[in-house]
Amino acid sequence: MIIRVQQEDFDSVALQRELIAGRSDVGAIATFIGLVRDLEGDPLQEMRLEHYPGMTERALAAIADQALERWQVLDLAIIHRVGSLRPVDQIVLVMVASAHRGDAFAACEFIMDYLKTEAPFWKKESTDGGEHWVDARESDLFAQKKWDK
Repeated sequence: MIIRVQQEDFDSVALQRELIAGRSDVGAIATFIGLVRDLEGDPLQEMRLEHYPGMTERALAAIADQALERWQVLDLAIIHRVGSLRPVDQIVLVMVASAHRGDAFAACEFIMDYLKTEAPFWKKESTDGGEHWVDARESDLFAQKKWDK
């Protein structure tokens, strides 16, 4: 399992190679890459992501462990960037390796849904109109609820 919180950008191809190195049992890899987007009317200049070192990595590992318990996952990676980011920068990568695509897709979606609501990250956006903290979206909370047992 690869869990990293980092300022530097990531290379998804290199991470895929790292994830499956030496394995011949992987039949599917589901990958999600999230980008910083500018959806509001006030142009986004910068997004600043903050986290609580140590606690954030533990929260990501706990989410990963839940995915490993629910699906037949062979390995996975979660990379999340922090610091100063601009529109179109890569912000998050979730990669799930499994023998079958169904488990890979489901686990990847589950991890992203929980990451958006449970991982301790704080986002502050800077626009032409000023700075503001980004609140959790109702759609993210709704997406997480679909996984409740």
